[in-house]
Amino acid sequence: MDAQDPRHAEYKHVSALENPFEAQLLESILRERQIPHCMRSHHDTAYDGLFQMQKGWGEVFAPEPQHGPILEILEQIRQEGQNSKHPDSER
Repeated sequence: MDAQDPRHAEYKHVSALENPFEAQLLESILRERQIPHCMRSHHDTAYDGLFQMQKGWGEVFAPEPQHGPILEILEQIRQEGQNSKHPDSER
């Protein structure tokens, strides 16, 4: 996504994305629900992914009215990820 691109002028930063799995799952859900968004990876082949190690996988952008639903979905994804890492936490 190019910040100077007029097609995305109303798209604002929603959240950082931690890893490619989170990004892929979020992308799939947002497309399924037809929620307008744009994702940007921090990967740069010239630096062999150095920025992804520092800043996370990337970012998601969307029109401001979509921020709430996207953040709710992202929170669910992250909670489910934590629950799968710590199955004893549900007891």
